[in-house]
Amino acid sequence: MAEVEEAPDIFESSLSLEDSHLRQGFDDGFRDGLEAGRAEGREAGRKAGFEIGEEVGFYTGCVDIWKAVLVKDPHAFSARSQRTIKLLEEQLRVFVLSKPGDSQLGDLLDMIRARFRAILSLLSIQIHYDGRPRESVHDGSFASF
Repeated sequence: MAEVEEAPDIFESSLSLEDSHLRQGFDDGFRDGLEAGRAEGREAGRKAGFEIGEEVGFYTGCVDIWKAVLVKDPHAFSARSQRTIKLLEEQLRVFVLSKPGDSQLGDLLDMIRARFRAILSLLSIQIHYDGRPRESVHDGSFASF
């Protein structure tokens, strides 16, 4: 017996048209989303990097001023304050802004912030770094500098 060949369904392409457009739309949207995500991520990274650099520069400027005071008057600050300022200066020196992928940068920045707050306490002064939003004082935490 001879096999009967099935005739191609003339409506097959019409029936799969919606599926093919859906698949093509998804692929186009996914590709465009990847490109937009990279651009947005790059911009967010630049902004965060600038803010960190600005904050580190603020701390470095404060250390420079305190060192200039000590040049004029070596006894202006207590020995403990002077040691703490030197430790902060060393932490700032090892803080490398050119390695953004280093996972220890966040921890080091937190230590720098803590040492800065300690110096402010030792010197009995208040300096607020306005580049970072302040934390709520109501929750018992320190105000950010």
